[in-house]
Amino acid sequence: MEEITYDKTYRKHTLIRVLEITSLTILVLAGVASAAPFAYVTNLGNYSNDTNYNGAIPTPSVAVIDTATNNITARVPLGDGWPVGVAVNPEGTKLYVASATIDDVCIVYVIDTAANTVNTKVNIRSSYPSGITFNPAGTRVYVTKQRDNTDISVINPATNTLMAPIIVGPSTYDIAFTPDGKKIYAANSHNNTIYIIDAATNKVTANIPVGDSPYEVVVTPDGKKVYVPNYNSSTVSVIDTATDNVTATVPVGDSPHRVAVTSDGNKVYVANNDTVSVIDTATDTVIATVPVGAFSREIVISPDGSKVYLGNLYNNSVTVINTKTNTVTARVPVGEWPMGIAVTPDGTKVYVANAESDNVSVIDTATDTVIATVNAGIYPTGVVIVPFMDSNMSAQSTEAVSNATEDT
Repeated sequence: MEEITYDKTYRKHTLIRVLEITSLTILVLAGVASAAPFAYVTNLGNYSNDTNYNGAIPTPSVAVIDTATNNITARVPLGDGWPVGVAVNPEGTKLYVASATIDDVCIVYVIDTAANTVNTKVNIRSSYPSGITFNPAGTRVYVTKQRDNTDISVINPATNTLMAPIIVGPSTYDIAFTPDGKKIYAANSHNNTIYIIDAATNKVTANIPVGDSPYEVVVTPDGKKVYVPNYNSSTVSVIDTATDNVTATVPVGDSPHRVAVTSDGNKVYVANNDTVSVIDTATDTVIATVPVGAFSREIVISPDGSKVYLGNLYNNSVTVINTKTNTVTARVPVGEWPMGIAVTPDGTKVYVANAESDNVSVIDTATDTVIATVNAGIYPTGVVIVPFMDSNMSAQSTEAVSNATEDT
């Protein structure tokens, strides 16, 4: 690829590509409550020969923010490429960052969170990653891929070596585990199917037809249901995990692409193009439609389940929804093009990565106002908190982020 200097136009073109592929891993971490929380922010960098840009590392990197002080404590260079997903082991001691290089080779960087340095690099070889996640036990790392790739790479984190891949359909964007870790549900956007994988053997046992262009999948905390937003069908498919059959197809808003389930499993929030559909999991019907900003990128729920935070890419804001009334209680102005969102384990702060502004907004959840702006790096697109608590899922991982379509 010809070297491209850093400017605003290129950054927007780069972000459009990232919108196709970025998947921010979501993980529930247990047993690490005593650890000090840090926000890890992935930055695309500027791909130029500059040695410095506003005090930030110009190449792709991960910035580490101390959530107590909102100061940058470290910057971890990653080398060339686009970091598209982050997975955290259950102990919170290692981060696995999947990065697509300019030569379409996937490199997984392993970061030691104690030293904040890269201690290992795993070459996935020719592929274009869409996401990365740990299994609930922390014994396997899975890298999903888009385009024509027909496999999911599996890494043994004990040795950081590749295991036998899982053969699936082309362009599998996202996976989710049942809480017991026994089954994996993988969303295949090209074949419009959900692959069911035996996690013990990593073999596909069945596939389920769903709607058009499924890009994300989420399992309820009790492990009984799977919800799949179908981007081009404007529906959500509901799968019964006992029978692995689609039991309902729920009409929602235009272009659903992000989904989150409350910790009690009673409601599913679906981010559409400019609305949020609220599904009652008891009846699998939409009980509310909430108007929000244009092109929402991330949807997260506070640990206590009382609020939904939704990043609106084109409105440069975060919409706050009260889950009891399903009404908008605040619209918080943040930086340009908010993409990644994460909530601290105690639920007191929300961190928002603003790609076009090269910074991270910190929202105080008591007042729903921005209390700090951190210059995290160049083109930050994702953020994860370590130790992390994600009220969207229970003992499972991914999606992060989810994805728009390849035609975005």
